[in-house]
Amino acid sequence: MNRVHRRSFVKFSAGALGLLATAVAVPAAWAADEAPDAMIQRLSSEVLQIIKTDAAVQNGDIERVMAVVDSKIMPNVNFRRMTASATGPGWRKATPEQREKLQQEFKSLLVRTYAGALKQVGDQTVEVQPMRGATAADKEVVVRTLVKGRGDPIQLDYRMEKTPGQGSGWKIYDLNVVGVWLVDNYRPQFAQQINAGGIDGLIASLSERNKANAASSKS
Repeated sequence: MNRVHRRSFVKFSAGALGLLATAVAVPAAWAADEAPDAMIQRLSSEVLQIIKTDAAVQNGDIERVMAVVDSKIMPNVNFRRMTASATGPGWRKATPEQREKLQQEFKSLLVRTYAGALKQVGDQTVEVQPMRGATAADKEVVVRTLVKGRGDPIQLDYRMEKTPGQGSGWKIYDLNVVGVWLVDNYRPQFAQQINAGGIDGLIASLSERNKANAASSKS
């Protein structure tokens, strides 16, 4: 990814994560019955309003963003699937403890990467595109949206799955920003680290990146 596209990816991924991270909690019954495109439209509308009024989020306050992510984003995202997909075949060989550490470090990386960019979000609107060909029986769908603000509209797509049982409803497991899926963006980086040092090497690499990001945010 070239430098211009990477900046766009970070900026609009920040918007996507911001829309999720500050989302109002969804009652279980509502989540189970709500259509995926309706869910994205509702969350987008509610959260854009919150971002406009939450100075801490706008200023990239990492503690505030982390707290909001823990309480709001996780119920709406299958983060285990997202992490497993980014990790690739190495995930199957990882122990439960390694998987837990990997999810925590990956989440911290995403939050710290995008927290500072959240201040750029606030004057946009989100338009959900019609879901062509989707049926009520579908278990996985792609919800396509356009983020409109200054400049040309930006395509922002969500891969979603319908989860059964308790806490059922639609959950996000990947997102596409300016033509790049989040999981695809990280998979080759993770593969390189795993080839060099195994799962523990990947965890250590993510941990070091997170420490460096934390130190730079304090300087």
